[in-house]
Amino acid sequence: MGFMIFKSLFFFSQLFLFLHQRAKADEDFNVFNNVSSSGRNLAGNCNWFQGKWVYDSSYPLYDPYKCPFIDQQFNCRKNGRPDSTYLKYRWEPLSCSLPRFNGLYFLKKFRRKKIMFVGDSISLNQFQSLICMIHAWVPNSRISYIRRDGLTSVTFQDYEVKILLYRTTYLVDLMREKVGTVLKLDSIKNGNMWKGMDMLIFNTWHWWTHTGASQPFDYIQEGNKLYKDMNRLIAYYKGLTTWARWVNLNVDPSKTKVFFQSISPTHYVGRDWNGPTKSCSGQAQPFFGTRYPAGTPMAWYVVKKVLNRIKKPVYLLDITALSQHRKDAHPSAYGGQRSGTDCSHWCLPGLPDTWNQLLYAALFG
Repeated sequence: MGFMIFKSLFFFSQLFLFLHQRAKADEDFNVFNNVSSSGRNLAGNCNWFQGKWVYDSSYPLYDPYKCPFIDQQFNCRKNGRPDSTYLKYRWEPLSCSLPRFNGLYFLKKFRRKKIMFVGDSISLNQFQSLICMIHAWVPNSRISYIRRDGLTSVTFQDYEVKILLYRTTYLVDLMREKVGTVLKLDSIKNGNMWKGMDMLIFNTWHWWTHTGASQPFDYIQEGNKLYKDMNRLIAYYKGLTTWARWVNLNVDPSKTKVFFQSISPTHYVGRDWNGPTKSCSGQAQPFFGTRYPAGTPMAWYVVKKVLNRIKKPVYLLDITALSQHRKDAHPSAYGGQRSGTDCSHWCLPGLPDTWNQLLYAALFG
């Protein structure tokens, strides 16, 4: 018993020390000098995540009125957002050129293959973005669309390319039991649905921060022990470690490419960018400073720690720093029937299109 308590305390202290090394690391982590080893390895000599936002009058990459796959909560223009400058920013790496997205080339390269996004509503954001980007290149292509029970699939039938979204809040299991709804940190039964894919793009963090009435669970379970709550970074680390174990056991790198999207930031607190406002509401320009004042999210370090220990190749789409600068790109008050100000998700067209351009560059650049 004493040994187990010591082991737990040692784990917590080690994770605490690791996360608090961010102070020194932050000196090298911002939108202009951020270096992701995964980005370098995947893209050769170019770090796609090191760059700046530039105005480009040719943007956006598709017309929101012509893409039928955008949920109302993301369709800011259709919901009456009056400004359009946020649509015109292109991500420009400092040391190389980001390849222009070519939807037809993408379809040809993935002919007769299956791609799955796995995650929460941020994954939905990116999934719908990719579908619209491809659709803009083949607007007359035959497409099947199926959406049921947390699984959505869009098939470009002329190319036999299926792109799926599997909705899961935490990646690890959320299950109803006699005591209530339980978040199981060491269980991924839903992972059976992810097998057989040619490419997997994972994401989770958004819901780990929800507490009180907004959290969808009553207890957290690890092993046979139930907890009413737990430090969320500790829980996140444990959950991602379980996911990493699933990847190590179930992914064949010769058949399946695996990506993990880093932390998608929120903009609910104006002081994060040294602004006088309380949220993203009314923001019409990116943050143009060389260093984002709020620094790196703690969860980013948890992601890096888990990925550094994983045995199978998982490529980090390191979108955190470049997305922090886009305080202007949220739906805010233009999320349709959603009440309140949404500074978590992203307008479409918008920032998730850049995430998919980076995915494209990682694959074909």
